[in-house]
Amino acid sequence: MSYLKRKRYEADLASEQAEKRPATLIEEHVLVKLREAENPESEAQKIRDEEDQIVENLVETTERLAPVSEKSRGIIYTDPMPSTWTPPKYLQSMPESDRERIREKYHILCDGENIPPPVLRFKDFKLPQPILDTFKKKGIKTPTPIQIQAMSCALSGRDVIGIAYTGSGKTLIFVLPAIMFSLEEQLKMPVEGGEGPFALMLCPSRELARQTYNVTMEFVDGLARGGFPKLRVLLCIGGINMEEQRDILRYGPHIVIATPGRLNEMLGRGRFSLDFCKYVVLDEADRMFDTNFDEDVRNIFDFFKYQRQTLLFSATMPKKVQEFARMSLVKPIIVNTGRAGAANMDVIQEVELVKEDAKMVYLLQALEKTGPPVLIFCENKIDVDRVNEYLLIKGVRAVSMHGGKDQTDREQSISRFKDGTADVLVATDVASKGLDFPNIRHVINYDMPREIENYIHRIGRTGRGDETGVATTFINKNSSDSVLLDLKHLLMEAKQHIPEVLKAIPDPHAELYVAAGTKGCAICGGLGHLAKDCPKWQMQTRRVLASAISSTRGEGSDW
Repeated sequence: MSYLKRKRYEADLASEQAEKRPATLIEEHVLVKLREAENPESEAQKIRDEEDQIVENLVETTERLAPVSEKSRGIIYTDPMPSTWTPPKYLQSMPESDRERIREKYHILCDGENIPPPVLRFKDFKLPQPILDTFKKKGIKTPTPIQIQAMSCALSGRDVIGIAYTGSGKTLIFVLPAIMFSLEEQLKMPVEGGEGPFALMLCPSRELARQTYNVTMEFVDGLARGGFPKLRVLLCIGGINMEEQRDILRYGPHIVIATPGRLNEMLGRGRFSLDFCKYVVLDEADRMFDTNFDEDVRNIFDFFKYQRQTLLFSATMPKKVQEFARMSLVKPIIVNTGRAGAANMDVIQEVELVKEDAKMVYLLQALEKTGPPVLIFCENKIDVDRVNEYLLIKGVRAVSMHGGKDQTDREQSISRFKDGTADVLVATDVASKGLDFPNIRHVINYDMPREIENYIHRIGRTGRGDETGVATTFINKNSSDSVLLDLKHLLMEAKQHIPEVLKAIPDPHAELYVAAGTKGCAICGGLGHLAKDCPKWQMQTRRVLASAISSTRGEGSDW
């Protein structure tokens, strides 16, 4: 007799023997469990309900992203920002069925109201000729899938949530509309000293802000050479002397590209204001809403005076962030060219079981897989310095960067790596998000990161554009089963080889997750667990609790 049948028989027998007495709680629990075992769909529905409830609770307990002045007066904008841009007439008259065929061809998923048409040619974005000339100079011929749809949304004044693989060209989607909006505002009402900016772009790291600044300046300089007004772009990051940009501050910036900490400092000192700013971008938005940045970002939004167009972009955008963004944005359009948190399909992922004390030897072997340039990621600053020193001793042209180095050293390392005078860059995750290095052949994860989101961003430094890359990851007993289970499912999704050590990790709920139709944890996007078991959520909860306890102690409680 099978286990389920025997349990059913015992339950029926107990029921007959207790006809005239109410069932005990234990008996009722056994019957419920039996019914769930016989009907997996009910358990799958329970999982779906639990996930939805967790996300709902998180969103309900999180204040929407808006200035205090708007919240206090109950101001909620219901209409998107007006825009003077319109697509060409042939695209305006294109039937929705034809628009959908284009989106299906390029695997573009959209969600929102009154979605602008996809645009397949740069000239149909009605950009000035100097910008088109800059495209030609850079060798950019046609828009990428995310640009085809998201660019027209941004130019139309719509709030956008953009999700795409790393290396898919997300930066241009928000840089070009920022330039066009600022140029239009400057022609209508020139900025004077103490005024500006019209557009703000926030980045989680100094290196990403610097990279965005460089991209912006290419197009701004091209416009100026073409006879258009020269826009003033302010780079506002830690580690640089802001007095070097005193002329921009004196005459007023049109565009500000910043990290949250330094921007808060500058706004607090009154060096410029956001009174006229109506265009704001949060690059790597999921990182911007982490505990480390959340308060800074909210403080920045308190400086806005009017409605603004808001754009959020990232390769990893968990459901929690998407739902929060829906609440904070005005009729946003979600443009997705890949599952949020999915790995780039152009990256060959290889996972190797390596003991901690043997990593250095295996590192040299891994470096032989491809030629340079190679990017090596470590979890902490000490390992970055150790690995860099070891490679230099072995005659490898290596440089390093991490948060403990001053800005000059960090920028020098990036510069040497980009110009080819260094073959290997050893770095912490400060180099993993958004940075665009040319033709990276190989990414090596000296340590498996603690969160699967960081793994996605790391390996996304290779396989960019139309190139194929290799990612090698060392794992061992120091790697948590939770993140390894996420890695296993990620490899399965990308149809990559799964080593035996990952196959052996217990995965008792895999079939149930499939039945529930889950597309990854709503908190971090990991495929191997659900929100209730998310290590990132548990860690953030502990931080909040520790902060609350510390605050209570500071108030002279009985702790």
